[in-house]
Amino acid sequence: MEETKTIIRLDGVRKSYDGKVNVIEDLSLDINEGEFVTLLGPSGCGKTTILRMIGGFDKPTEGRIMLDDNDISLLPPNERPVNTVFQKYALFPHLNVYDNIAFGLKLLKKPKDEIDSKVKKVLELVDLEGFEKRSVSTLSGGQQQRIAIARAVVNEPRVLLLDECLSALDYKMRKEMQLELKSMHKRLGITFIFVTHDQEEALTMSDKIVVLADGKVQQVGTPEEIYNEPANVFVADFIGESNIFNGVMSGRKKAAFAGTEFECVDDYEPGKKIEAVIRPEDVTVVGAGQGQLTGEVTSADFKGTFYITFVQCGQYEMEVHCLEHYRPGTTVGLNVLPDNIHIIPYDMTINNFYGIIDGFVDGKGLYLVFKDFSMFVDQHRLYPQSRVSKGRLLDENGEHIDYQGREVIAFYQPEDGDMSDDAKEGDVVGKIVSFYYIGDHYSYTIRTDSELDYVVDDEDLWNQDDKVSVILPKDKMKFRLRQEEAD
Repeated sequence: MEETKTIIRLDGVRKSYDGKVNVIEDLSLDINEGEFVTLLGPSGCGKTTILRMIGGFDKPTEGRIMLDDNDISLLPPNERPVNTVFQKYALFPHLNVYDNIAFGLKLLKKPKDEIDSKVKKVLELVDLEGFEKRSVSTLSGGQQQRIAIARAVVNEPRVLLLDECLSALDYKMRKEMQLELKSMHKRLGITFIFVTHDQEEALTMSDKIVVLADGKVQQVGTPEEIYNEPANVFVADFIGESNIFNGVMSGRKKAAFAGTEFECVDDYEPGKKIEAVIRPEDVTVVGAGQGQLTGEVTSADFKGTFYITFVQCGQYEMEVHCLEHYRPGTTVGLNVLPDNIHIIPYDMTINNFYGIIDGFVDGKGLYLVFKDFSMFVDQHRLYPQSRVSKGRLLDENGEHIDYQGREVIAFYQPEDGDMSDDAKEGDVVGKIVSFYYIGDHYSYTIRTDSELDYVVDDEDLWNQDDKVSVILPKDKMKFRLRQEEAD
């Protein structure tokens, strides 16, 4: 088996603007020679920033970008064996196809016969032989995209960067160009790094997908791994359609969720909180009363080769992709095989933030100061065996506890929090940056001006970018001294 060679390595890369907000946080990633790698994620997650740093148009704030074990972090674009195809193709409208492609070679003062040979070769590569004299303004969007690629590869780069370069094409042309790009990658044999927010595009073309959110890598894997074995609920929700349920392991390879118990192939200790992911195409519709779940069809929309069918099973909703049409109001049974249930261990500290102890007030407790809020806490929640004597905090041996300035970790469970549209009602105020549906409720991520995220579960449907306040469950919050966490 041929050994893979790393061509691009991002080592602890961080990127911030004006020294404030981190667009990319501590990114480490290996890209192998000859791979088709897709950076996939929602708008604003940092995909294009990563591409620009690899291309030399932006410099990392921290960390290194390596090419063949050489640090190229500070090299200008023209000194890297890397070319870029931008979202807007940036073709020269006053030049014909030949001159657009030959532009870079002419700058390098290559001989005319070499230029002619290379231009002819890349035109054959993109299936546009004979277009040399055509004006680029007469070409279709797909043809212009091919010319942009031809211009990028004519200099024989080792890495080709493609920044959402299919987004301007219509649906049919995009589908055709996805296959064409994949074929072109095989013919060229060089490394492609492609940026998109389109999941289907990434699954169709890639050898490796890097799923990003908020400047952090969520998962790296093949299309099959990403789709079938999502690392977390964000990936499961973002890649394709998913039914997601909160639950608990009820036994060895058994999970309880959506009001019933299922056999599964993942094995975690009984009692562990989990999230179960089931793809709609993996749910089988059976007769009423014959399935693991029974519910009523609420809608069925035809999608050409299958129906997207929603079934309400008590308080839980299940999306099913099936060939048969079930009319709304029909009672059906649903079955799911163990292999088709993917179990993700629940992140018990999904909400966590750091603060410091900023004093002690007799009768009220320790005063904790966090980035977005402050609060009093009974000293026993941090020092279980402590007591107060004459305004001093003492341990079980009567020794004075030096609590001033100590760092504290606080966290709570999303189901214990609450949301309001009244800014005065909550403890912190922010806007909804993302949300997804979990069986019978929504999970919302609210980001404050200080760039901290708070996750809250709520049954009501709110909109992205809504400004809301978060009511923290202060009586249910848990606290640990940061030193104890490190220990």
